[in-house]
Amino acid sequence: MNRRDALIALLLLGVAPLASLAQQQGKVWRVGYISARTEIGPNDAVFRQGLRELGFVEGQNVAIEWRFGKGETDRYREIAAELVRLKADCIVAVGVDATLQAKLATATIPIVMVSANEDPIRRGLVASFANPGGNVTGFTVMGPDLAGKRLRIIQEIVPKASRVAILWDRDSLPATSHVKETEAVARALGMQFQSVDVGNADALESAFQAAGKGGVHALVVVGTGLMNAHQPRIAGLAAKSRLPTIYTTSQFVDAGGLVSYAADGIEQYKGAATYVARVLKGEKPANLPVQQATKFELVINLKAAKQIGLTIPRSVLVQADRVIE
Repeated sequence: MNRRDALIALLLLGVAPLASLAQQQGKVWRVGYISARTEIGPNDAVFRQGLRELGFVEGQNVAIEWRFGKGETDRYREIAAELVRLKADCIVAVGVDATLQAKLATATIPIVMVSANEDPIRRGLVASFANPGGNVTGFTVMGPDLAGKRLRIIQEIVPKASRVAILWDRDSLPATSHVKETEAVARALGMQFQSVDVGNADALESAFQAAGKGGVHALVVVGTGLMNAHQPRIAGLAAKSRLPTIYTTSQFVDAGGLVSYAADGIEQYKGAATYVARVLKGEKPANLPVQQATKFELVINLKAAKQIGLTIPRSVLVQADRVIE
């Protein structure tokens, strides 16, 4: 039986030819993975499971080199250089900051960005969404574009909110876009605006104190870099401050935060797994269009609301895609 006949036979048996080819070749693919977190989280697990479903099983025919920035964006450059030295077959970069450093480290290894939280064209990562060119493609959430929706949710939850603050990592490039867009929307809605930036984890508690002294009624937390590495702590500080807080990623709400409005993580990370599988099969990133998020979810934590003495209006609850009770 020749190779073509064998593939046809596998299709008739319901066996994915991609998985079969990977196993037949006997190659262990090396996939680098860069994240701001401190350890593997729920979305990272979605990516791993997505690869498994496509026939790439960690420990069998694929080795995932998990690397975590632990909230320090400066570490991305070192991590990216290490993955290049390891001769990764593909690099997955979570967020724009990580993707930028991966692109600086290599112009040849395919890079799949996921949850890119700013316009990748503006940052020079791709030429266009339809035709990325170069070695970068992937999935974007275009986070700053959701600023208006988040502030309107705040207004529904805290009707008297007239002053809002935004907490962000000053070392994260995408965070600056979130700040500008959120400020513009806040001003348009007639809300006073306060920017609170931090550069390290030691400054988080004083940042919440600054917001409290500023008399803000609600807080927006930008989930990049430092913030993503300290989700439970930030959710705890928000509760301690009794400050209604909305986040740009649902992982904060899973960690005890109040509410989030963000792109669906499952869609993003499963998509990244699909693109990695296609790259390992031989497709070029330059020919794989950048995908924008199409599914967004409102997640509400009623336990967190009760903790700060806040009642979530039914008009908001019925909009929620997921409610933690």
